[in-house]
Amino acid sequence: MNNNHGSKTNERKSYRILLVIVGLAAFSSALHELNQLKSITREAGHLIAAWSDVVVPTASASFIATACEETRIAQNDNHSDEFRWSGNVAPGLAIEVAGINGEIVAEPTSGSEVQVIALKRSRRTDVSLVQLKVVQHAGGVTICALYPNEDGEYPADCGRGDGEKGSRRSNSVRNNDVRVDFKVSVPQRVGFIGRTINGDVSATALTGNVNTSTINGSIKISTTGYCEASTINGQISASMRDANWPSGLSFKTINGEINLSLPANLSASVDAQTLNGGINSDFPLNVTTLNGHKSVKGTIGAGGRELMLRTLNGSINLRSAGNSL
Repeated sequence: MNNNHGSKTNERKSYRILLVIVGLAAFSSALHELNQLKSITREAGHLIAAWSDVVVPTASASFIATACEETRIAQNDNHSDEFRWSGNVAPGLAIEVAGINGEIVAEPTSGSEVQVIALKRSRRTDVSLVQLKVVQHAGGVTICALYPNEDGEYPADCGRGDGEKGSRRSNSVRNNDVRVDFKVSVPQRVGFIGRTINGDVSATALTGNVNTSTINGSIKISTTGYCEASTINGQISASMRDANWPSGLSFKTINGEINLSLPANLSASVDAQTLNGGINSDFPLNVTTLNGHKSVKGTIGAGGRELMLRTLNGSINLRSAGNSL
């Protein structure tokens, strides 16, 4: 009788210890996911903060810019207007366009000149209040849309990438519904940089390196060079043929999948994290750190070049592109 009582007591103690162990394991897993969430949220905060001190300037009418030239041209007072720019950008340099509200579409051209068309539209606001600015600099050409702040003042420059230093961008779109959609024709071996806040970014069938970012929008890229992309609310679909990027590449979103097509001969160090989704790879991955299907660190091929992949709500898919896009 006493033995039975002692046996039951020991069973209860063992059960309690098991519950504690399970609870600790669940807590540890939850803590890890919380740390992941904090990390991704912090990175998203950095993206938004970067936009708060970056972007946007002025111009209109068709013209061809000369080297180291900054041009501002007034716009007509109406609810629709078109801006055109064409000019030479040397192979290896980049054409950059930056907006706030509106999509960006970049496509290849067989010609030698970059062509940019910016269509401004609104329902209420006078489109002349949003200006376009063109800046030529050592890295190529930057064209951006400038929105005035509440005092009617415009930023002094296009922000990062335009070669101008020392000023910070501040834009306000409060009570301003002007949308600026960019269409860019990119010659061979010319790089492309596309930045907006509310809008999709598409850069397809290009032959130079591509760097894109938005906040509310999806991103689609295909290039024979290499590329990067970041958004918050949107999917990233990217295909690149060049596996010889000089340093780290990153693809980041919060709400959306990451679908990345890479050369079959890829060698890279992969750091992939998601919270609600899986991680799938066509490439044999030598795993160094694994947390289920949520967080993976490892190497593809010989490793080396960094490839960072981050999403919160969505899967991460690495696909082998072979020798074609």
